[in-house]
Amino acid sequence: MNPAASVAMRVARRGIAAMFFSGMLMALLGAVLPVWRYHLEPNFPLIGHYFLLQNLGVLGGGLGGAWVLGRKGIGFTLALGCGLACASLLMLAAFCPPAGVWGRLAGLLLLGGAAGVINHAGMHAVSPMYEMHRAATLNLAGILFGAGCLLCALFLSLAFFLYTAPSLLILLAVLPGLAAGVFARTPKAPAIVLPGRRWRDALEDFRTPAAVLFAAILFFQFGNEGALAGWLALFLTQRLGASPATSLLLLALYWAALLVGRTLAQWALGHLPHGRLLAGAVVAQIFGCTALWSTDNLFGATIGVLLAGAGFSVIVPLVLEKIGDRFPRYHPAVFNGIFSIAWTGALLAPASLGYFAHFWGIGVVMGLPVLGALLVSLLLLALWLEARLSAA
Repeated sequence: MNPAASVAMRVARRGIAAMFFSGMLMALLGAVLPVWRYHLEPNFPLIGHYFLLQNLGVLGGGLGGAWVLGRKGIGFTLALGCGLACASLLMLAAFCPPAGVWGRLAGLLLLGGAAGVINHAGMHAVSPMYEMHRAATLNLAGILFGAGCLLCALFLSLAFFLYTAPSLLILLAVLPGLAAGVFARTPKAPAIVLPGRRWRDALEDFRTPAAVLFAAILFFQFGNEGALAGWLALFLTQRLGASPATSLLLLALYWAALLVGRTLAQWALGHLPHGRLLAGAVVAQIFGCTALWSTDNLFGATIGVLLAGAGFSVIVPLVLEKIGDRFPRYHPAVFNGIFSIAWTGALLAPASLGYFAHFWGIGVVMGLPVLGALLVSLLLLALWLEARLSAA
């Protein structure tokens, strides 16, 4: 491997590692709500505002990250994203309840912006890896993203009774702060040259029904996962009377089921019929959410969490494999746009649940993922039909 290619792969590895911090930021709000004692004094519309502000931050951070990336490079942009993540966590620590709500709203907006910057720079950085192993690169990014989500929930659950809410957020801020220093020393990557793969050429690939279906599937699937992750801890404390630490531990179990399931899905995609995988995943999601809605004990909740997490975990690898095969002409900005739509779904769904729960109670939290699972299965069937028609 020549020196330029070696540097590019080193930058790519750091870019894909940054997905860990993106996952940590995206999972924070659902895990920190019990820490802020919203299980005792629920304010569902305000929680909806929280998710909505974080979503606006993700979209704005993606646009800002594109501007910075063109002028300062990948390493600086990754360092900036992690630095903003550290600053946002410190701001949230300073404005924990009962402090003013406006400080928390600003902190969540900044938190989303940090995730958007990291996502945009990471998508550009992984270009060389994507060229060699398309589906594996996207799935590895998803696994690292899930690991960040798992760490966030697990840390808050285990340390819930040991530290105050500000202390927990300050401790979480250490990781992105250290990562900012590491990313700042990233060598300057050579320009990513993809012959015959200009923006307009790549964009033509995405002006197809398949691109619309991919974006819709990821939007609703990430919405299903985000809805459950954002409200699971509050749901369990209010419906079952579980302690916040126990609810957060079950939230960590949900992220672990997603992480392990996506790892195993890599093997299953090559050995099992995709139709059976899809059917099993949809059934598991529906049974899992139904069990969570109807159970009155922790054992039933645990079974529901495992079934829902296992069912959700299969869908995204199925879609990522199709994306890698269908769109070989890679342009990182276009991919970042598709995944920005997915992350928007992951935050809009729990935001909407905040408003729905205000009128119909927290039980509505489990209804949305069931409807979403059915819709995703229909969209996947439409995608396979479109692929057959295109091949013909």
